[in-house]
Amino acid sequence: MKKYFNAIIVLIAFHSNSIISQDVEEIVVVTSALVDTTEITNPLYVIDGDDILNDATTSLGDAIDSYLGVSIADYGSAVGQPIIRGMSGPRVKILKNGVVNRDVSGLGVDHLNDLDLNDISQIEIVKGPSSLLYANGTIGGIINIVDDCISALNYELPVIKAGTEIQSVNDGSSQYFNFKDSIGGFNVNLGYKNSEFGNYAIPDGAVVHEDEGDHDEDEHEDEHHEEDLGYLNNSDYAVESTKFGISKVGDWGYIGFSLDNLESVYGIPFHGDEHGDEHGDEHGDEHGDEEEGHDEHGEERIFSTTDSESFTIKGSYNVNGSLINKIDFTYRDSDYTLTEAHEEEEHHDEEEHHDEEEHHDEDEEEHEEHAPTIFANQATEYGAIFDISNDYATQKIVLNFVDEDNSIVGEEAFMNPANNEEFTMGYYLSKDFDMFNVDLGMRIDQIDRSGSVTDEDHGDVDNYSIDDTTNSFAFSLGRDLSDTLDVNLGFASVERLPSVIELFMNGPHMATGRFEVGDPTLSAETSNNFDITFSFDNGDYFGYASFFVTDVDNYITLMDEDEDHDDHEDEHHDDEDEHHEDDDGHDDHGHGNLIHANYVQEDAEFDGYEIEFGRTIKMANGDLTLSFGRDVVNAEFSDGHNVPRINPAKNVYSLIYDQGDVLFKINLKDVDGQNDFGEGETATNGYQMLDARLTKTFELDGKSKLKVSLFGRNLLDEKARNHASFVKDQVPLPGKNVGIKFTLTF
Repeated sequence: MKKYFNAIIVLIAFHSNSIISQDVEEIVVVTSALVDTTEITNPLYVIDGDDILNDATTSLGDAIDSYLGVSIADYGSAVGQPIIRGMSGPRVKILKNGVVNRDVSGLGVDHLNDLDLNDISQIEIVKGPSSLLYANGTIGGIINIVDDCISALNYELPVIKAGTEIQSVNDGSSQYFNFKDSIGGFNVNLGYKNSEFGNYAIPDGAVVHEDEGDHDEDEHEDEHHEEDLGYLNNSDYAVESTKFGISKVGDWGYIGFSLDNLESVYGIPFHGDEHGDEHGDEHGDEHGDEEEGHDEHGEERIFSTTDSESFTIKGSYNVNGSLINKIDFTYRDSDYTLTEAHEEEEHHDEEEHHDEEEHHDEDEEEHEEHAPTIFANQATEYGAIFDISNDYATQKIVLNFVDEDNSIVGEEAFMNPANNEEFTMGYYLSKDFDMFNVDLGMRIDQIDRSGSVTDEDHGDVDNYSIDDTTNSFAFSLGRDLSDTLDVNLGFASVERLPSVIELFMNGPHMATGRFEVGDPTLSAETSNNFDITFSFDNGDYFGYASFFVTDVDNYITLMDEDEDHDDHEDEHHDDEDEHHEDDDGHDDHGHGNLIHANYVQEDAEFDGYEIEFGRTIKMANGDLTLSFGRDVVNAEFSDGHNVPRINPAKNVYSLIYDQGDVLFKINLKDVDGQNDFGEGETATNGYQMLDARLTKTFELDGKSKLKVSLFGRNLLDEKARNHASFVKDQVPLPGKNVGIKFTLTF
């Protein structure tokens, strides 16, 4: 209700501005938050929205995984959390139109980045700590999704776009609709998309079973049968998104608001078991008959539903004063919930159902229903950018405030509610000298994170409030060495306070198969980054090379306890454990098969590079572009052991033929095996991912066109898994996928 009340207020403001400025004059405002905010130059990708819209519908991470310096931590087709130069989690911020997207992806590796990629203008990827200019603690970088839902330009002509898509790997389909027009002097934008994808197919032998030799023959046969299904159970995904935006543009600037809603349902293809193996093996033969009855009853389905709503006000006011030129302002109110639930799949055979009820009577406690777990994030954010540029230099001052509440409620809640408040002041300067260009950014963040930790044994609650200030600094120096070659040097020092998960986590996290423990005494990470980038382009040949070194003091990671530690711990607590057993002899908090893991700190060093070179050739009324690229990230702690979950190097071979109304792309991503793995990890085999797309545009008349895209992903049907995934063995990447997409534009 509050969002609609806010909308009424904005409409009143629209009406007032319309009276003040009767003559509406079109002004040019760059839609990209990055370009409009600052001119600091660092490695940057700008992915055209058409590249996303004309390809298969996927997660955000999967959509950008083929770009150099970018990788992914997946958890099925719905979840693909991006990684930039080995940095993941809270070190990479996902933005929507320049404002951080406040979902709960940071509270679990099985949570998706809930974003609507329908009808976007572009995706911007800023690698390196210079991305601190747009959010705090971005040691890795930012990914900004840009659309014109709140348009800073007047729509010249009405546009109606409708389309449909089908995919083979999951028997999935999508339908979408978009409308844009200028109505009564207001720019109106309406979008809708609905996608439904089933369980995705996987190549034979893609699932890796742990300790197969320790299972008895029947269990081995059951596992083999499950793998032979040819698809990954609980890998389905359905999402419905709507967005509505309206704006008013004049010579005074622009103002607008938008309402976004996104609802999804997706399966969780892996779920740990706190009390034993997936089929209760820790109880031995004593419960063998009961477990057999459970298998007959059916497999348990675990799934998540999400519901997000956001209300945004955005605008720019041209002050044209002696000190302040203009003020860009943003307000966003976000309300996000993710509910994880369990349900047992039903058998349709009545006789089996009767037998199953008998087993249920015998084992009522073992199979009692799980209560849902609800993850919630409610956030309010205000921001303003004051442009104080003059003839000498481009200068901007930024103020920002965030109030964010995180909560996890339910049976599998592993963290008490927490609050996060942030106040930011920043200053940015860009000066172009004759010989070189200098860019400078400084940021001060006053952060207050409050939460509590419940003692597992006694139920006591310890409250904490972490109130601290972080200071960050970025500097770059660019110079044109010739008409075709330029170089850029960058240095940045970035501080990041621990996230609420790293501070207050204390419980079983089934998605990772671990009992995770945070540490409220963790100190801030401090990253010192240096990178140098060369770019070459003479029209026919082009090249790019970037080298970086990032030293992180007090790097925070989730570290599995080694066996020696576990043995010592068990021996030390033998007497205590006897007093914490249930009547049935089960360990009350021994965490069963879950791996015990702690958030710890240790100095770490990341280094690596991205290189790319290629050539563009004129051919048959079109341009043929061939390119090769490679990226490498190495990461070690100060004592020499490897940082966990670092994706291996990859080579990318690309061919693009563009003839105007015909575009053909073929991309081969050759991923190395990863043998430099961290504590508790295993090696990961390499793979080759071949993707292709052919897009043809048909002009139907002077006012409409039909665009048809044929796409294929993993055309080699490779058995592939991402090393950064916690469930790489149980949840492989999808198999071969072919599909077609139609888009009709009026």
